[in-house]
Amino acid sequence: MTQKKPWSVPMPDDQFEIMRDILKAPSPVGLESAMTLGVLKPYFESFMPDSWEMHQFVGNAGVVWDSHPGDDARFSVMLVGHADKIRMQVRKIGSDGKIFINSDSFLPCTLLGHEVTVFSEDPENPGQYRSLEGGTVEALGAIHFSDPAQRTGDKGIRPNSLYLDLQIHGDNKADQIKRLGLKPGDSILLNRPIKRGFSPDTFYGAYLDNGLGCFVTAEVARLITQAGGTNNIRVLYAMASHEEIGRFGSRVMAGEMAPDVLIAIDVNHDYVAAPGIGDRNMQPLEMGKGFTLSAGAIVSEQLNSRIKRVAAEKGIPMQLDVSGRDTGTDGMASVLASVDSAATSVGFPTRNMHTISESAHTGDVLAAVHVLTAVLLAMDVEEDLEENFRTAHPRLDLTTALTHQGYEKLEKKKSKK
Repeated sequence: MTQKKPWSVPMPDDQFEIMRDILKAPSPVGLESAMTLGVLKPYFESFMPDSWEMHQFVGNAGVVWDSHPGDDARFSVMLVGHADKIRMQVRKIGSDGKIFINSDSFLPCTLLGHEVTVFSEDPENPGQYRSLEGGTVEALGAIHFSDPAQRTGDKGIRPNSLYLDLQIHGDNKADQIKRLGLKPGDSILLNRPIKRGFSPDTFYGAYLDNGLGCFVTAEVARLITQAGGTNNIRVLYAMASHEEIGRFGSRVMAGEMAPDVLIAIDVNHDYVAAPGIGDRNMQPLEMGKGFTLSAGAIVSEQLNSRIKRVAAEKGIPMQLDVSGRDTGTDGMASVLASVDSAATSVGFPTRNMHTISESAHTGDVLAAVHVLTAVLLAMDVEEDLEENFRTAHPRLDLTTALTHQGYEKLEKKKSKK
């Protein structure tokens, strides 16, 4: 009986629990260590060899696990997920007890009524943080107080209307809040850990962007370790900071460690299911159809060709995405850091990005895990790997002309096979 492939069967419960723990770690932009050190560090320590080393940085909470520390002459491949989550922040404490907040990269209308957790520095102990639960994000108070245009949908919610409601009542509401120690800049996160979805192999919740990239990076590291590790290439498993505000963490990592190859792992869009964008003629990426691979921008076609070959050989489902000037991911890290790396971006289609109900397919996530594992193992045994990357760039002046007659011959060969 043919054994089913890991990406075509339900994700095991223990693996799903690891993914959920990574995604629910409270790691807003600039405060990522709950994920990098609180969840990922003990997970890596459960399987990685003693010879590996974890690199940390002075200016951010990103981390890199290094399979061959100190061996700078060895050909290196960096996989990058990003640990930071988009967050709301306290802007102003009103006299009526409203705690006005910003919406960051969220659409304001997607936030209303949702439960959140506030992370506030203890004013008596700077550097120590407390968390407050039980608050919700509001803007209108009730439909009865909204403008007629908001009731019809002709007018939306303004970002500067959003406030955190902690149900404060009684006298001196603003003083009550200030005594709690809340202040401008405090981070606020949506409170919804992922759950398995209604349809088979789906899941939903907050912050798939981009705990999923960190989960995939960690799972590749685990599978590479199970396979005996790499002998010829140095693998750098990176969990970056500050991606959501400009991809600043990954470019620092690339600048510090100068990888020869850099592969970003980040969420992508299910364009087929996206409402109201049919006239944009987007590439029809779809949840459940496999991992995505970026083409265009600064993407290395040599690197992409290796990923495509492995996916075809292993029967791993893949979807090609199209990028213009920018991949929109940490795949840009090396060029932004002025480092010479062959780069690309791998992802998985998701729905409802930057909402509390992001959703995805476990098969797509596992497809990314297994294709990247196989690519690293294939590169590890490839002869003259660095020389191949330097000298074997595609030559479009040496293309084979494809005529209609030639196309018919190709089709006949395929049909005979």
